Amino acid sequence: MKYNTLGQTGLLVSEICLGTMTFAAGEGMWKPIAGVDQDGVDQLLKMSFDAGVNFVDTADVYTNGESEKTLAQAIVNTGIARKDIVVATKAFSRMGPGRNDVGASRGHIMDAVEASLRRLRTDYIDLYQIHASDTITPIEETLRALDTLVSQGKVRYIGCSNWYAWQLMKALGLSESKNLAKMCTIQSFYSLAGRDLEREIVPLLKDQGTGLLVWSPLAGGLLSGKFSRENQTPEESRRSTFDFPIVDKERAWRILDVLRPVAAAHETGVATVALAWVLAKPFVTSVIIGAKRPDQLQQNLASVNLRLSAEEIARLDEASALPPEYPGWMIPRQNATRLG
Repeated sequence: MKYNTLGQTGLLVSEICLGTMTFAAGEGMWKPIAGVDQDGVDQLLKMSFDAGVNFVDTADVYTNGESEKTLAQAIVNTGIARKDIVVATKAFSRMGPGRNDVGASRGHIMDAVEASLRRLRTDYIDLYQIHASDTITPIEETLRALDTLVSQGKVRYIGCSNWYAWQLMKALGLSESKNLAKMCTIQSFYSLAGRDLEREIVPLLKDQGTGLLVWSPLAGGLLSGKFSRENQTPEESRRSTFDFPIVDKERAWRILDVLRPVAAAHETGVATVALAWVLAKPFVTSVIIGAKRPDQLQQNLASVNLRLSAEEIARLDEASALPPEYPGWMIPRQNATRLG
């Protein structure tokens, strides 16, 4: 297992992060996603920890708070010392019927962090992330609330998830100018089947040194090996009932046409190759993997030991390449002779 610094901090996290969206029984939208009971969660956490994973990601909204509770119990049951595991959670989503039980306002953040601390049975959260872009709350209000939590010792590091590049850059600028705690990570969707992040976010990460935590690296299971042009709704697949995240399916089938022979050449699964491709990107800090069963987890963990050749990566890059988008096609053209 490789370890990377969490953005420009001194905290080391494993390149694989255990996702907890599958933990506990869920209703509504969580029913096809979650469902792993406490014994199963204990087993998944122990397997991950024994493989070198020291990083776990959850959120208050996952199974309406039950994911955080189940994770807390699993840490106790497996005997993992709190100092040896980096716990990340998130806040933004609606957690009650009230007008202010949602969002990134100071009020909701202060309420949400206390609730997460209780559910997680801990005195502090290693990484506290704003789960979504709030179209109402000023970014400075959100940052000042997070800075307060860092000062109080309830939160050690802060980050965001699903933000636009301009919002993250604005937040970093405000933190710099007003001496506030700085967001060290962004958690975003990135996959062979979804490389939109490369247009604006990735250049920002490289420039600012911000860490990237990748969610849904298998595009909601589309790159798990179960799906194909011929079988677009396999049984026992989450995406068959919860078609998310949004991707170009025809493009995904073309990617799978390249993934399968690469997987066969390495005598491994399609999912393992898809994860190895993400892990090979130098701007990726950690890849969040979820599982319902030990065999799924084992297949995902195997990706850290798979080294794709430059030629294989180039083939996958070509199959999954983004279509040109202005000004992305204009700037390289105008700079073609800049150093010539």
